[in-house]
Amino acid sequence: MAEYEQLLNIGMAHYLTVSAILFVLGVFGIFLNKRNMIVILMSIELILLSVVINMVTFSSYLQDLTGQVFAMFILTVAAAEAAIGLAILITFFRNKGSIAVEDIRAMKG
Repeated sequence: MAEYEQLLNIGMAHYLTVSAILFVLGVFGIFLNKRNMIVILMSIELILLSVVINMVTFSSYLQDLTGQVFAMFILTVAAAEAAIGLAILITFFRNKGSIAVEDIRAMKG
């Protein structure tokens, strides 16, 4: 029974490792993907999620609720960003017929 309890002991390092993996995946998604705008938005969401995991982890470790309150604000902003970003992409797709990053860059100026 003690061995099973030892396996379930998830510490702060585990949460920080998961957060670092999500952050790296998000950064790779942004820099390696140059074609699909939806993947870029999803990568930004991964980065924000890794920040939220960090804030909740340190908030729990320090026994302070401030980090968890800020995490709720970050999740709210991330949801609004996703909704507005997808609305812009849908409108752009209706007008141009494509959501390729090259076509979106043509909107400058």
